[in-house]
Amino acid sequence: MSAPTTKRTVTEREARQVAEAAREQDWRKPSFAKELFLGRFRLDLIHPHPLPADDDVQRGEEFLAKLRDFCETKIDSARVEREAQIPDEVVDGLKELGALGMKIDTKYGGLGLTQVYYNKALALVGSASPAIGALLSAHQSIGVPQPLKLFGTQEQKDTFLPRCARTDISAFLLTEPDVGSDPARLATTAVPDGEDYVLDGVKLWTTNGVVADLLVVMARVPQSEGHKGGITAFVVEASAEGVTVENRNAFMGLRGIENGVTRFHRVRVPAANRIGPEGAGLKIALTTLNTGRLSLPAMCAGAGKWCLKIAREWSAVREQWGRPVALHEAVGSKISFIAATTFALEAVLELSSQMADENRNDIRIEAALAKLYGSEMAWLMADELVQIRGGRGFETAASLKARGERAVPAEQLLRDLRINRIFEGSTEIMHLLIAREAVDAHLAVAGDLIDPGKPLSDKARAGANAGVFYAKWLPRLVAGPGQLPSAYGEFKHEVDLSGHLRYVERHARKLARCTFYAMSRWQGRMETKQGFLGRIVDIGAELFAMSAACVRAELLRSRGDHGREAYQLADAFCHQARIRVDELFGRLWVNTDDVDRKVVKGVLGGVYEWLEQGIVDPSGDGPWIADATPGPSTRPNVHRPIR
Repeated sequence: MSAPTTKRTVTEREARQVAEAAREQDWRKPSFAKELFLGRFRLDLIHPHPLPADDDVQRGEEFLAKLRDFCETKIDSARVEREAQIPDEVVDGLKELGALGMKIDTKYGGLGLTQVYYNKALALVGSASPAIGALLSAHQSIGVPQPLKLFGTQEQKDTFLPRCARTDISAFLLTEPDVGSDPARLATTAVPDGEDYVLDGVKLWTTNGVVADLLVVMARVPQSEGHKGGITAFVVEASAEGVTVENRNAFMGLRGIENGVTRFHRVRVPAANRIGPEGAGLKIALTTLNTGRLSLPAMCAGAGKWCLKIAREWSAVREQWGRPVALHEAVGSKISFIAATTFALEAVLELSSQMADENRNDIRIEAALAKLYGSEMAWLMADELVQIRGGRGFETAASLKARGERAVPAEQLLRDLRINRIFEGSTEIMHLLIAREAVDAHLAVAGDLIDPGKPLSDKARAGANAGVFYAKWLPRLVAGPGQLPSAYGEFKHEVDLSGHLRYVERHARKLARCTFYAMSRWQGRMETKQGFLGRIVDIGAELFAMSAACVRAELLRSRGDHGREAYQLADAFCHQARIRVDELFGRLWVNTDDVDRKVVKGVLGGVYEWLEQGIVDPSGDGPWIADATPGPSTRPNVHRPIR
């Protein structure tokens, strides 16, 4: 059997078609965020705040107590950073603790934790060592357990889930050297051969891949007689003949992460290891990420808590001009931002996680917003912490310790958090993904109308449908509860949050009006207006976070659990968020997008090369993108399962 050729070439339209086919097309359950983008503030979908069952709380709290003890006594974060590796005994200890099976059902040997407590556990262990948090998250959120839970056969669950719960580490392999967020160009192939598939290709940035025992691999099955073909998901034994881990990658942060390059050369995979039907691989991947994405904001919320702790302790003892630096407004505003934003991130996380557990709402947009917002805001909080710490923020923990000061790894946190804006969908891709879901209702009724490839008959039919839809929808965007001073009065106590919710309701309608106007103005060119779409999504993220913060504050107040302080934090966050929202609305129509496009064309055309003179380039030689031609490996196998 000859090796397949590499480097697929696809048109922009073909790439969009592949991505569109992988989307979940239907909305069978309500979605708070989807309604928000349509200008409908459905507070009833999130308030009163949903709560976990008592037995779930008891089971979760018992595990958290054990995990906290493990983190405090067995994890040496400085050692992980220093040696750029998680010690094997720590991984073995996590296995014994059952941490590999937090989300796996008890009948398969797992702990059966809810999404809420799984995320609490990730926040806890991620605060001790972000690299360990990444290991556990990649294993359970996107590795073998989650796709099998959603799409696996009973035989697959019986075979693989007990292993994943206690002994086997898993990894998710989608990205390739020349394929990132454009899966239409996926080059790894899985050719049917009798009762097997034969895999050939190279996968890049395989988190956990260096130490994994089981892999979820996305590969393209060629269309043939009896085979629908398409991108398909497989469970692959990492020890199978022909699987080679060719490199353990090193990064600016998460230095203990076991991330590598994996080559497949004529690897035989039983058809029984295929997850779902042929061609369903991307849909499986995207559906898995719907809740899997919540693991990143969990660790971002944990990072915010640590930033707040260090900012509080440091700013109280560090004096400048006769006063603690916290009492200087320039520093105090940063501390307020960290405190309020941490409260909001935890509110978004808790709300989204509980909705995922209840499974009565569609949370694909909420989870994506949580990932987008959490990763961006956590990075800003860490950056502010470094600024508050000054030179000590830039100094490594090891250096601080060597000269006799507390070893605070602020600069490490900044490096570790940076990847979250790229992991599991970069901020730019998340903007486009969320924007596509946000305008789904519009495209459902008017998509053919703005599609240049559709015939006039389809456009006429779409025009009629759109007329009916907009005749009902547009008038509802004119007025709403946000204009009534008494609306949301149940949120008015010693601190008044009702005004913030009225603000959200009014600006949700404004957001929907702006989206409609933009679609009317640009029609089929709307998808090219990525700057506009990004701001639309960022406004929605802020409004969602404001809603979650207010609802969580009211929950804590009603339970007598720091309610007054929660209201204060929610109020501060909402005031800060409103400033950002107002700015984003202004930038929808007053921006530099057109000027930027002209400059970019000039840069790519080389007309500004003179600006690059006067420097030397310290980069090494070699291609920008490594060769990924299928074939046997010529490098040593650095795979090292932890047993």
